[in-house]
Amino acid sequence: MFLNEYFTTIFKSIKSLLTGMKLTGYYFTHPKEIVTEEYPDNRATLVMHDRFKGEVIMPHNENNEHRCTGCQSCELACPNGSIKIITKQEIQADGKKKKRIDTWVYHLDMCTMCNLCIISCPSAAIKMGQNFEHSVYDKKQLKKILNNNNSKLMEGVEE
Repeated sequence: MFLNEYFTTIFKSIKSLLTGMKLTGYYFTHPKEIVTEEYPDNRATLVMHDRFKGEVIMPHNENNEHRCTGCQSCELACPNGSIKIITKQEIQADGKKKKRIDTWVYHLDMCTMCNLCIISCPSAAIKMGQNFEHSVYDKKQLKKILNNNNSKLMEGVEE
């Protein structure tokens, strides 16, 4: 009984090895069909898929305007607290007070790229970017301020 199990295990192991080596053997005999991308040599031609999630970004238009109303729904939706929105009160021309963002802080080192902040944003102010090269020596460089200096809320976007 023991000898039968021993040879069965050897047979299954060899079969598994040959199944795994089948693809390697195919590419060895057909070198023109190589699908490996030579990164970083192909940086000029590298195209990421649309579904790729690299980091959270806040797009601004040519007038340095963004769509963020400061509602903080993205901050509340983030499961590990990688977003911190600091707001300030702004007095409008009609005397009403409005909440506007002062600083939009994004901690890339804590982000899990779960996309919950993007889904929860009612004004589509943030989206996932395509950048994936985030290697740094100092962890402090992974803290990013997403709103530009002196940026303001885009016309027509309200809470």
